[in-house]
Amino acid sequence: MTRLQPIYDIAELCAQKGLTQAILCPGSRCAPLTLAFTRHPSIATRTISDERSAAFIALGIAQQTQQPTVLVCTSGSAAYNFAPAIAEAFFQEVPLLVFTADRPKEWIDQWDGQTIRQNNIYGGHVKKSFQLPEDYDHIDAQWYINRAVNEAINLSREFPCGPVHINVPLREPLYPAKGEKFQFSPGVRITSENKLTTSLSRSEREELDQSLVGFSKVMVIAGQQEYNDALIKLVDRFSRKHHAAVVGDVISNFHGSENTIRFADSILGQGSKSVQESLQPELLITFGKSVISKNVKQFIRSHRPLEHWHIQPAGTVPDTFQCLTRVIRSSVENFFESLLAAEPAEKFENQKKSNYFHLWQAEEHRTQRSHADFFQETSFAEIAVLKEIIQSLPLRCNLHLSNSMAVRYANMIGLTPQQKGVHVFANRGTSGIDGCTSTAVGNALTSDVPTVLITGDMAFFYDRNAFWHNYNLPNLHIVVVNNQGGIIFGMIDGPGDLPESEEYFVTQQKLTAKNLAEEFGTNYILLDTLKKIKNSLKDFFNFEGTVKILELISNQKTAKEAFNKFKLTIKKGYDS
Repeated sequence: MTRLQPIYDIAELCAQKGLTQAILCPGSRCAPLTLAFTRHPSIATRTISDERSAAFIALGIAQQTQQPTVLVCTSGSAAYNFAPAIAEAFFQEVPLLVFTADRPKEWIDQWDGQTIRQNNIYGGHVKKSFQLPEDYDHIDAQWYINRAVNEAINLSREFPCGPVHINVPLREPLYPAKGEKFQFSPGVRITSENKLTTSLSRSEREELDQSLVGFSKVMVIAGQQEYNDALIKLVDRFSRKHHAAVVGDVISNFHGSENTIRFADSILGQGSKSVQESLQPELLITFGKSVISKNVKQFIRSHRPLEHWHIQPAGTVPDTFQCLTRVIRSSVENFFESLLAAEPAEKFENQKKSNYFHLWQAEEHRTQRSHADFFQETSFAEIAVLKEIIQSLPLRCNLHLSNSMAVRYANMIGLTPQQKGVHVFANRGTSGIDGCTSTAVGNALTSDVPTVLITGDMAFFYDRNAFWHNYNLPNLHIVVVNNQGGIIFGMIDGPGDLPESEEYFVTQQKLTAKNLAEEFGTNYILLDTLKKIKNSLKDFFNFEGTVKILELISNQKTAKEAFNKFKLTIKKGYDS
């Protein structure tokens, strides 16, 4: 056995446990890990030079494959560059298996090159951090390396999924000796773990059934989650049987249901106080992760239900709406299946439930009419052009939305039930702009369907190294809304009125995506006038096997005016 055999066998263990994707960042200290993964026939490896971008690309791959992506870097500050994506993966509950090469412990704090304090470097933003031994001669050290990696993989997959860190101190020499045979050990030990199968007991079902009957105004909020057709159908049946209003913003992926309230943000943001009071729930049922809408969160916090049930099989449960009364430890599917068997309320109570359901539907239809009134006017404002783009999406595609205005625009515009094949992704774990493009790149690397990213100029240029690699992205098309700054700070209350706003909050910039497209050899489409829209979108949505960047040249003043007019049109719908 070679000295580094226990390290080489980490790749074999990963492969045996079904991990097939690895992102490797260049470096010398990580050479044993790099060789192990690149030489393993069952693992697809890619090298990305910018560690921050690499980690977000790994995140995008894991989102798509639903399996932990292996992530490897050298020692020193390289490990810190993984941190933003690891935090995003932690809060978005995406599995990553992160290996950071390190110096032996005696060289820490000795001014040795590329040496920092890496043990537990990611703190509370990983599910667990493991420290491997520096020397592998003793059989106990070999056993521990195997055990730690087994546990790390199992833990990354355990609900809620998330990143797990393994710090790997490595002594020189780091490369195989000339003529040394490189191989993987046969029969590496595998520690398996059964999946969590949480379901309600009979007594729990009966208790929930009885409680449900007692509420006349039932509201369901679906948080961020991946598209799940079976769950949508279950919740839809529950909604019809028990007259529950189902609210889901664009990242909930619930737009495939006809009954989903998609415009709650506009309804609650522009509706009168009396409208909000009439929509106050008695029972709130939630599942999934975060919601985009500040209006929805503020509405529930100020119009608290009598009870709030959150469905989550395991893990820490946030109290986003400040009214949590019951945590239901069940799979979401099992919960709704169980309550579908419940008897509906008596006729009078059932009518009251129906009234509440139809009240939400009436407000949804009112907002849809206001939308139609606003968008019937031809305009080159950002929100109007993005409406055209979103309406033109392929019927089956992955839609990535960057943070700040892009995800908010998409939420206000909405997707239709006919667009159920559009699956939405957004980095709403930490809601940062730093890796939105790289995440879409990772998705595109492992998906055969079109991947469309809608992003702003600040997020796009901040993450320009997403393209700094040698891999083809035949299905990736990107819309860059370039208004030369962080326009959201001119739209939200507070910074827009400050004298420092333009320089220190909006942060004006003068870059164009054309130069980046030329640098990285991608196709570029300029959209800068109203009359170009039809031909530009036809070209943009023609998937020809190359990356396409469509740059929408916008104006901050026009964008802000259109945004305010949009909200005013919805408000007028309530005044008429």
